[in-house]
Amino acid sequence: MYKLLPKKALAVAAAVCASAVSLGAIAAPATAASEPSFTIAFEGPLTVNSPQLGLNALYSVELAVDQANAGQTFGKLPFTLSFVKKDDQGSGTISPTVAQELVSDPSVIAVVGPMYSSAVQAAEPTFSAHDLATVSPSATRYTLAHKGWKSFFRDVADDNNQGAADGDYMVKTLHDTDIMVVNDASTYGAPLAASVAAQAKKDGAKVATETFPGTTQCGAGSGSPTQYPDEAATVVSAKPQILFYGGYYCDLGLLLGALHKAGYTGKVMSGDGSEDNALVTGTNPQSAANGVYASCPCAVVGNTPRDKAFAAAFTKLAHFAPAIYSPEAYDATNAIINAMKTLASGKSGTMAITRANVVTELHKLSYVGITKTIAFMADGNIAGTAIYVYQVRNGKFVELGLE
Repeated sequence: MYKLLPKKALAVAAAVCASAVSLGAIAAPATAASEPSFTIAFEGPLTVNSPQLGLNALYSVELAVDQANAGQTFGKLPFTLSFVKKDDQGSGTISPTVAQELVSDPSVIAVVGPMYSSAVQAAEPTFSAHDLATVSPSATRYTLAHKGWKSFFRDVADDNNQGAADGDYMVKTLHDTDIMVVNDASTYGAPLAASVAAQAKKDGAKVATETFPGTTQCGAGSGSPTQYPDEAATVVSAKPQILFYGGYYCDLGLLLGALHKAGYTGKVMSGDGSEDNALVTGTNPQSAANGVYASCPCAVVGNTPRDKAFAAAFTKLAHFAPAIYSPEAYDATNAIINAMKTLASGKSGTMAITRANVVTELHKLSYVGITKTIAFMADGNIAGTAIYVYQVRNGKFVELGLE
């Protein structure tokens, strides 16, 4: 999709970039027209470990880059952009290798991702050490913003905000006071479930907790798909009014099928890791997913002309409609491009676009995206804590509103 530089130009650019890296700065290679070019990377799960969540974001990043190059979003820019995708499989084991590949590429100016909290936790030390900004559209673990990583950003609220809102919603809105909270032992699911349980107890509910390890079939867990009949029996015997599941859609789908066969009649709620229509298609029978609630610090695509234009362009590119994390990834990419444009508008022009300067500019940013105004706090967290709740109705997630 993107033009490759002539070999001679690449050789010159590589020499310049190598010199820049040794000085702690990044110089962008020039195109044939002497217009600097930069790369925005995407990192997330694309093949395993609930890959649909990664694909939802991937095409938003590619779309934002395409539109910026065409002058559709920011007008004519004094630089061009390229796009590269990296599959970290949502794994904290693989993500450091991916991070090293990205920081070693002098053209990469920023990264959208990693998607999963475990991948962020493992890769961010490398990114931060090289002043390479990362903006995650989905990683919600609370502690990620409290590690001292200067280049870490996210445009979704964290688990502490989401978990508290979920606990309140079950007790105060759904009026359930006998709750079972289950987690998949993942870096994402366990902290979210703990936050939910703590708030529900604070609200006066009776709370039982269990750990059902995520399966090797669905991700990097240690469990087996054959475990779910026994785990469903555990839930049914406890007779909770509602089950909260902290984990991802693939394993929840397996659990829902087992709960259906076991005769469970209570409610089910989960977090954003399950808020994708792949939950429905991965549940047997699919009707067993109906009624499931899911919360998310993310918004669905609205009905404004801007929202509709995004949805149409995304669908044309991806061949499926935007879903969870698609709008957030689009906003994350455009926030990065906006920061680059601001830097290029100064007296130093595009020479001001370096990795370190992009990090600094993102900390000062206020960009009106399609989901919210993107502004980051000093720790990289998004300013604002809106949490939405959805429910599966007739096989599709429907937004119910704010929790």
